[in-house]
Amino acid sequence: MAFFVTILTKHMVNDKSNDNHGDSETSNTGEDRDGHRKRLRERFLKSGISGFQDYEVVELLLSLGTPRRDCKQAAKDALKKFKTLRGVLEAPSAELQQINGIGAHSAFGIKLVQEVGREFLKAKMMEKPFYKSSREVFDYLYHSMRGLKKEIFKVLYLTSQNQIINTEDLSEGTVNSSAVSTREVIEGALRNNAAALIFVHNHPSGITDPSNADKGVTRELVYAGRIMHIKILDHIIIGDNVYYSFAGEGLIEQYDNDFLNQMLRGAAEARRKLYKANGPDKGF
Repeated sequence: MAFFVTILTKHMVNDKSNDNHGDSETSNTGEDRDGHRKRLRERFLKSGISGFQDYEVVELLLSLGTPRRDCKQAAKDALKKFKTLRGVLEAPSAELQQINGIGAHSAFGIKLVQEVGREFLKAKMMEKPFYKSSREVFDYLYHSMRGLKKEIFKVLYLTSQNQIINTEDLSEGTVNSSAVSTREVIEGALRNNAAALIFVHNHPSGITDPSNADKGVTRELVYAGRIMHIKILDHIIIGDNVYYSFAGEGLIEQYDNDFLNQMLRGAAEARRKLYKANGPDKGF
């Protein structure tokens, strides 16, 4: 967040325009307001937003777009309406401007922070190995998948060093074996020259518990990946500001082991049949 606020400061700190409404909310004198704002900025420059309450972060953002107005009450009203800091950052511009004290310039600043944040998280995710970064995948994709009315199934293609090559939407609608084509997944992996895959889909209900269909599809994809020597790293279900990781819950490893056990059982059964057909005198 420190990085995002610095970017926004450079862009907007000299903007002296007034927002469309909210002048009547100012309760502090100019001297008190300026002193309070100065203290917020000094705290931020010293230690980032560590120790800030959510409304103070919003207040600091709003102060960049409205440098001559007290923004504390508008920040508190925004938190009350959108519940969380993430909710404020992701709120539509038109809804932000319904709050007294937040006009076009302030709403623009908040949306700029959100978009810069998305690009930063994407770049961060693309630059580093995937290990243990299900959270980073969630943080990046949550912005684009929250609030969707239908389930969207995405595939992330990765190199053998676990770096993201590409992201594609594979299907829309309920995730099941008829909607998610194993063939399309493998074809996409070959087309992108991917050595590993991550699957992501959303639950519009906001609840991330995997359904039996979710588990069945994931098992099929792990098996297919095994056959094609493509590693399945994770399947992440995105809900309401939470996520479920199949890898984190041990299910990807379980499906891997199930596949290997089936292969071993199949090989043993084939050997028994061959032995029975040819008999001990044939050297089997």
